[in-house]
Amino acid sequence: MIDGAVPGLVLSPEARIGRDVAFGANVVVHAGVVLGDGVSVQDGAILGKPLVLGPTSTASREAPPPLRVGDGVRICAGVILMEGAELGDGVIIGDQAYVRERARIGAGSIIGQGSTVDNDTVVGERVRIQSRVYVTAYMTIEDDVFIGPGAVMTNDDAMGRHPRGEPLRGPTLRRACRIGGGSTLVPGVEIGEEAFVAAGAVVTNDVPPRALVMGVPARVVRQVADAELVENWRR
Repeated sequence: MIDGAVPGLVLSPEARIGRDVAFGANVVVHAGVVLGDGVSVQDGAILGKPLVLGPTSTASREAPPPLRVGDGVRICAGVILMEGAELGDGVIIGDQAYVRERARIGAGSIIGQGSTVDNDTVVGERVRIQSRVYVTAYMTIEDDVFIGPGAVMTNDDAMGRHPRGEPLRGPTLRRACRIGGGSTLVPGVEIGEEAFVAAGAVVTNDVPPRALVMGVPARVVRQVADAELVENWRR
């Protein structure tokens, strides 16, 4: 049941709303949106924003499916979730974050304040993306990955001057790797399982599993110790 006294709430009659959903002021819920039980939506969020593409965008122009939000998701103030995005159970989306069409966020993951998850990217479960991170389109981020604040991922070596139809390639982040704050990952690189990228590094080549890299360009300096593996830190 929705409290009709919520100021400025715009709720499409074609949206599907679960039980015990709470809305803040000035929330917009577009047609087709599906919200699970126990979802919390804070002030000024826009859910199911329609797709708008520029003339040179590489994203698909087919109509995406509706936005789907799992049970117990918390959507903070000023968030924009595009139509076609999918959020698993228990996800937290921080203030002013932006999740684009066909992005999938796995259960229990956190997207920090002001971060962007671009189109056609898959984020696994229990991933922690800190504030002001840019997760580019066409990425795969596996379970238990950590991405520090201000990290930037890229997917276009030619910076817009590639032949029409040439696919873009975002980085691949394997299970439980850690990406330090302010680091930059170039298109197509793979960060191996349990690898560690130090803050401020510029990663121009693949990083082997459990390697610790730092510098510009990033170089392997040691291996991640057994005591640092994610299994030893899970609560």
